[in-house]
Amino acid sequence: MKLGLLTAAFPDLSFDGVCAWAAANGFEMLEVACWPAGGGERRRYAGVAHIDVDALDRDEVHATLERHGLEISSLAYYPNNLHPDDAEREAVNGHLRKVIDAAQALGVGTVGTFVGNDKDRPLPENLQRFRQIWPALVSYAGERDVRIAIENCPMIFSYDEWPGGNNLAWSPAIWDEMFTAIPDANFGLNLDPSHLVWLQIDYERAVYDFGARIFHAHAKDLEIRREGLYRHGTFSGGIGWQVPRIPGLGEVDWPRFVAALYAVGYDHVLSVEHEDRKFEGTQELVERGFLVARNTLKPLII
Repeated sequence: MKLGLLTAAFPDLSFDGVCAWAAANGFEMLEVACWPAGGGERRRYAGVAHIDVDALDRDEVHATLERHGLEISSLAYYPNNLHPDDAEREAVNGHLRKVIDAAQALGVGTVGTFVGNDKDRPLPENLQRFRQIWPALVSYAGERDVRIAIENCPMIFSYDEWPGGNNLAWSPAIWDEMFTAIPDANFGLNLDPSHLVWLQIDYERAVYDFGARIFHAHAKDLEIRREGLYRHGTFSGGIGWQVPRIPGLGEVDWPRFVAALYAVGYDHVLSVEHEDRKFEGTQELVERGFLVARNTLKPLII
């Protein structure tokens, strides 16, 4: 297993700059942000393009990685692939296909993304839309020998994402529905234990139950603010009391989570996803956050 990071937390650094810092500080793999280079999505931790898939220079990417002794764990593009506006959905689905093409060209085996969701529709209707839209995307990736790894974040952090969140793939029951509808071997999970903490889902059991479908793993922690939970309750969807933290500063038991990954034969990457507001605002703070994560996780990885 190798230690990696999602590059989106470094929006002002070039790809070479991210590679230089990561390699100098003990990281071995990069999950490279590949949003459209022209911008558009201004959601926090989105809209970053460290590889421009519309102007891909494969030789330059490979030369940069070789110079710094790094590998790419996956290409990352996390939009709402089930956006309720058909024109918007088709645009993000189209860019996802470009990211898949780039992964094939670069020899990167995995693309990480969201299933998406229409937050205002009930779950059965969203699952039906999933069954209509996603098989073609998975087939497109499979034809190019690329795996799709779906992150399990519900995408509900604020009231503009309420009540249903902007990503459908948040629970084991839903994963079962997804994999029943699309049993293709190249369709799986980018498993992030932090989301399961506030959802009160056993993340160790999830690893054991879905081990064969875990293609990529995010390392993000989460703190539950008990006062907020008391005041707002679980029906609030976590708003105001689920707090993303750097690994080691939240409630995930990292030795147990990593032990479960080893037990099911997972041997790819732990990719640090930095979303901790206490380590934001300056590049120095962002770097310090990643170093806390490194120091927490590195002893567990071999």
